[in-house]
Amino acid sequence: MSDHPYAALTPDVILDAVETFGVRCTGALQPLNSYENRVYRVETEEHGLLAAKFYRPGRWTNETIREEHAFALELAAQEIPVVAPLAKDGETLFTHAGFRFALFPWQPGRVSELNSREEREVLGRYLGRLHRVGRARRFAHRPALTVQDFGREPADFLLANNFLP
Repeated sequence: MSDHPYAALTPDVILDAVETFGVRCTGALQPLNSYENRVYRVETEEHGLLAAKFYRPGRWTNETIREEHAFALELAAQEIPVVAPLAKDGETLFTHAGFRFALFPWQPGRVSELNSREEREVLGRYLGRLHRVGRARRFAHRPALTVQDFGREPADFLLANNFLP
């Protein structure tokens, strides 16, 4: 038995988890790139393709994840292009076989053409609107990104433990 946090996240567990949302999976499943969590493209009979995101055990609290989901839903309500989680009975965070997960509509991304002034202006307007929505309410459960916590402490750890020559 592996100690890896995702050792028990098998294809059957993934498909069973998605089906707890009230959909039927076709069996088509594709892992997607993700640094910290596990994300899969899953085909369903009712909704076509969905993205299923399984959160790393022990990394974030349920409150932190729900706060992130609420922010994405608020951005979507303001017509800011974001892929917000799907809700069932008002809930966006689900649990199956010990894993927390969320489902999202399938929305492949695209690369912005940053050499285009017009596209940079559109992107800038969206970023401004995103910050305006984010400024309306402070996050209560998300850790703050500080120089001390994400800069000095990790650097001191690396130097103290001879990771760098």
